[in-house]
Order: sequence, then C-alpha cells, then structure tokens
Amino acid sequence: MGTLPSLASFCRTYETGSFTKAARVLEITPQAVSRSVGRLEQTLGVTLFRRSTRSLSATDAARRYYALCVQALELLSSGERELSVGERGPEGLVRLSMPTTYGHHRLLPSLSAFRERYPAVRMELSVSNQNVDFVREGFDAAIRMGRIEDHSLVARKLGDFPLGVYGSPSYLAREGTPKTPDDLSKHECIGFVMPSTGRLLPWSFAPAPKTLTPRAAVRCADDALAALTLARAGLGLVHAYEFLVEADLARGTLVEVLEAYRGVTRPFSLVYPKAVKPSGALRALIDFVVSTAKARATG
Repeated sequence: MGTLPSLASFCRTYETGSFTKAARVLEITPQAVSRSVGRLEQTLGVTLFRRSTRSLSATDAARRYYALCVQALELLSSGERELSVGERGPEGLVRLSMPTTYGHHRLLPSLSAFRERYPAVRMELSVSNQNVDFVREGFDAAIRMGRIEDHSLVARKLGDFPLGVYGSPSYLAREGTPKTPDDLSKHECIGFVMPSTGRLLPWSFAPAPKTLTPRAAVRCADDALAALTLARAGLGLVHAYEFLVEADLARGTLVEVLEAYRGVTRPFSLVYPKAVKPSGALRALIDFVVSTAKARATG
C-alpha cells in the first residue's frame, strides 16, 4: 500500500507529460513527483519514462501499466471522497476553466456566495478562450460556448444567450447606421479569431437563419472582451452577447443596430468527463453554477 502515492504521481505524469504539470495537479513539488516515480520504477524493475533535459516520454511499459492503474486509483479515490465528505461537507480542490465572456460577466461575480457556503472547497480558475484538455491539463470541469458534440463529456446547459450588433455613438455618427446585415460590407467590423480554428467567428442573424463573416480590418484573438473595448472607442461595430453590453446600453456608450435581425442565441454549458466520478467538491460547484444560471434566467 506504500506505493499508492507513487501510483498517483505516475498517473498524473503520464496524463500531463510533465513532472511539473503533475506536481501542480497533486499540489506537491516537481522533485517529489520525480522521486516518487523513480521509487515506483525501482519497485517494478522497469523504466516508465525516458528522461532528457528537455523532454519526458512514456515507454510501452508505462502505457500498459497506466491502463491498469487509472482504474484502481479511481475506485480508491471514489471511496475516499464518499467517506471524507461526512459531516464536514465537501472539501478539496476543483480546477475549472471558463471563457472570458461568461467568466467575467456571469460566474466570477457569484463565486463569493459559493465560498461562503463551502469554505473547505478550494478553486483554481482558468479564465481563457482556449478549450482545455481535461486529462493532459488536469481540469475537473469547464464552461464552453456552443453545442457540445463530444460524447465523452457530461453537459449541463447554463442557458441560451441572445446576440446583437453594437457600435459607439461616435462611430455611427461618422459612418452611418446599417439597415440590413448586407450593409455590414460597407462598415468597419471588429472580428474575433476563434482559438480552435484560427478563423473569424461568424455573425448570425434572424429571423431567417443568416450567417456571414463580415469584413474585419481589426481582429481580436484570445480575449473576446477586447472587441468590446475597441467598439467603445469607436473603431467599428461588434457582434456580442447582450449580457456583455447591458451596462454600455444603459450608459449610452454603445448603441444596438440591426435590431430587426436580432433573436439568434448561442448556448453555454458546464461540462466534465463522463469517465471520472465527480468528487463532492466538484458536485457542489456544478450544482451551484447550474442553479445560479437558472436563477438568473428566471429572475
């Protein structure tokens, strides 16, 4: 049984491909992970990882051993999680990834209430528009935009959010107001480059489904909120979620255009791997995020 910590170090190293990344997941030092894996190799009498100054690669023996270990460790950790909750309530670390849009304008402002309810649950939050790899990067859950087509994930829908086209009063006074989506070809549009494809995110319009990729002399990558900052400064029109511009519309720093063509929505969902049983801490966070989203939708 003394090899259990070494097995955990081995599995996390195999999944992440790095002693450093494994150490972050396990909340120990990279040196401790390396020593633990080394002890396991001595016990087994095999080499699990080929090491160099710049890289770490798994051997065939590691691949075979990992398939056995991950099942055993999950059974043990599931039992520990069930017992540890007890009367103390859920506890432990949850790593959650979210896009900048939903994170800054929906989830992050509400997490103080979660911390008050579950003080023993610690959170590591990644706010980025890159889709994370749950296994290799060690995340427990993520919030993602759009339809979830990955059948290896459990998806809890957080809502459908309407989109619109917005511009600053200074831009509209200078360039005029578009009357139809086709008029956008005559306007400066601020585009967002999708990290997954490197292409501009199309703009969608109702009532008849219409999608186009407008001419975009200015493009933003990584952070979709940068496009709103540029629109406020008068650089052009932006296609954005309504919940992102509520304060701007109230202040008059942005004005909606093409209102007759609004009505298109995009969904956000909270997702996590089907293959891993959620810990008590993760279940508490999932339930909180979903219930908070539903409360806002009905409120």
